[in-house]
Amino acid sequence: MIDGQIKKINDYKFEIVLDKGKGMNVPGIIFSNDKLIEAVLQEETINQVINVASLPGIVKASYAMPDIHYGYGFPIGGVAAFDLQQGVISPGGVGFDIACGVRVIKTDFEYGDIKNKIQMLMENIFMNVPKGVGTKGRLRLSDREMHDVLLKGALWTVNNNCGLEENLAHIEENGTFLEADPAHVSKEALQRGREQLGSLGSGNHFIELQKVCEIFDKEAAGIMDIFENQVLIMVHSGSRGLGHQVCSDYLKIMQNASLKYNINLKDRQLACAPFNSAEGMKYYKAMGCAVNFAMANRECLSYWIIQEFEKMFSKSYKKMGMELIYDISHNVAKVENHIVDNKKMNLCVHRKGATRSFGPGHESIPADYKKIGQPVIIPGDMGRYSYIMTGTKKAMTESMGSSCHGAGRLLSRTSAKRQINGSELKKELFREKGIIVLANSMSGLAEEAPQAYKDIADIVDIAENAGLSKKVAKLKPLGVIKG
Repeated sequence: MIDGQIKKINDYKFEIVLDKGKGMNVPGIIFSNDKLIEAVLQEETINQVINVASLPGIVKASYAMPDIHYGYGFPIGGVAAFDLQQGVISPGGVGFDIACGVRVIKTDFEYGDIKNKIQMLMENIFMNVPKGVGTKGRLRLSDREMHDVLLKGALWTVNNNCGLEENLAHIEENGTFLEADPAHVSKEALQRGREQLGSLGSGNHFIELQKVCEIFDKEAAGIMDIFENQVLIMVHSGSRGLGHQVCSDYLKIMQNASLKYNINLKDRQLACAPFNSAEGMKYYKAMGCAVNFAMANRECLSYWIIQEFEKMFSKSYKKMGMELIYDISHNVAKVENHIVDNKKMNLCVHRKGATRSFGPGHESIPADYKKIGQPVIIPGDMGRYSYIMTGTKKAMTESMGSSCHGAGRLLSRTSAKRQINGSELKKELFREKGIIVLANSMSGLAEEAPQAYKDIADIVDIAENAGLSKKVAKLKPLGVIKG
């Protein structure tokens, strides 16, 4: 025992012992190491893991990924699966930026091929790809078009000349969350999203030009067509104002539903409803619309970025080898089949700041990746590294097929702005590491400083040693665009 309630299972796994007196229905499981667990113990996040463990119908455990930090209701890095008959669905277990996620696009360029053009390329992308707080995208959608985006997701972009059909197979759910129903999305949410499709947003969202600096798994890298010194593009964005409004709308509905169904909440931010209730189904279908919006958004962003490459190099994207490696969401609840205690169960798996990490052979993985497992994309901070990993069979039993989604914050946004000067940070990153940084806001840049985050290398080492995902490649930032 570490502090009377937390037991060390091994070097990378800790258990919050089941305590019925605290209302827990299952134990808590934290994937960490001796160094990082100390920070977790000093935060309110431990109580958040315990509170999630008290929700009705939760199965197996309340999980926390290595990048865990404090969030709304669920901790960021929280994973919980609920029985469809006895369990609940909770907006706090998904988050405000529904289906926020990451994608990586490969190129055939080596770093030396474009070294002298990076500055101009990044400036062109910065000028021509919408970004920033409340930014409008290039598209102005009618009611009919909004309806279709919310129903069809990335497929809509393909049908409307702002996406690539060949990308769909490498997006989770093939780019369309089939259970979405726009009838359950409010007018306010539709209005907020109407002019934001194809925009980056602000905060920790980014577009990065990266190079592959290390390969760990040659077989997996070969299947993904990844090689050393290769230039890749990483995009991190979500469902923008639409997803935020969907979450806000349903938190109010779920507050009443929790009372209606006599659900005892340890934290009102965990407001929820039985999955199969009218309220639960409406949220699930509205959430699905935000998922579709987010996947369409990232596809549009990729399309605009590819266009800038085509202009710069006077070649088609195909001749530059620009293909989507994978696109994953890390704020979502999905119905999935899992084996729990040798029994096959249909579960609603909430992943908040956590990414799916399905192992080799899983039916949901694209055919060309079945041998190696699902690609898992883990962005770090703008001054260090990001990683591409793959899902594992062990993750299916250890964490409901889940892994971490990023580095995890060390400093709050307020603390980062107080301690760090954005303009100086920008100069320092270029002077010391040659990283070109472009941003709308210097205070916003300070919020995302490398020192505001845990070292991503520590996080992915825990994920790999815990068996949640396996390292394939390490990526170094060359150019960064922030909203």
